[in-house]
Amino acid sequence: MSLTRRQTAAALLALPLALTATPALAHGGGRPRSRTLHIAGDSTAAQKYADAAPETGWGMALPFFLGRGLTVANHAMNGRSSKSFIDEGRLTALLEGVRPGDLVLIQFGHNDEKTEDPARGTDPYTTYQEYLRQYVKGARARRAEPVLLTPVERRRFAADGTARPTHGEYPAAMRALAAEERVPLLDLQALSLARWQELGPDGTEPYFNLLEPGESPNYPDGKQDNTHFRPLGAIDVARATARALGAERVLAARDLRRLDDRVPVEWITWPQA
Repeated sequence: MSLTRRQTAAALLALPLALTATPALAHGGGRPRSRTLHIAGDSTAAQKYADAAPETGWGMALPFFLGRGLTVANHAMNGRSSKSFIDEGRLTALLEGVRPGDLVLIQFGHNDEKTEDPARGTDPYTTYQEYLRQYVKGARARRAEPVLLTPVERRRFAADGTARPTHGEYPAAMRALAAEERVPLLDLQALSLARWQELGPDGTEPYFNLLEPGESPNYPDGKQDNTHFRPLGAIDVARATARALGAERVLAARDLRRLDDRVPVEWITWPQA
């Protein structure tokens, strides 16, 4: 099956920028090399292109918080679930680039919840866990470390201003699997829900792809999207992810940077598809 231009561009962007990184680990012959964080996930993490700006996946901002010697290979793709990512061969493609010592970050849930769609829907405590196990086993078979990330929360508030969870039993099912398989867990669902509560309904608006008519040429009629991020939200979630990687001792303090520093939204760029 031939690849579209967008798919080809996505594959190229997913390649780790090892040549520009400072080596961090040693392997055969004592030669140093970098480590790569491979992201398997959905649209909330994915690379976005110029025709989607200002929509931004948190995986685009994660490199800002990683130290020298660490690179990101972002394989996350719009609309995918833990099931469809595997069925389309994307996990196989990701694992082909995984080397010993790498990390595989696994965040699914948004599209697994679409149980009316047989291509994507899963059940939290059966098929969802079964598919997630395939990512864990695949990473471990390549002597890489799998890391499970509960799905980042949508922007939903009750009438009294309380941030509402939207992912049902999927986060709990992932937490249970992480404990069973002894996999590090980054609880982005809980972290983001607390963050949205802190910011409130008005404070979260700049974080999501909420646009007035005429505000962006890509969305001339405006956009009301409480799931996907603008640069400010992507940077915030990427920062939380980096902090959690440190807190769970997946990465050492020397592997992280800018955790308390301002990261300008202008650092986010969108390549042509």
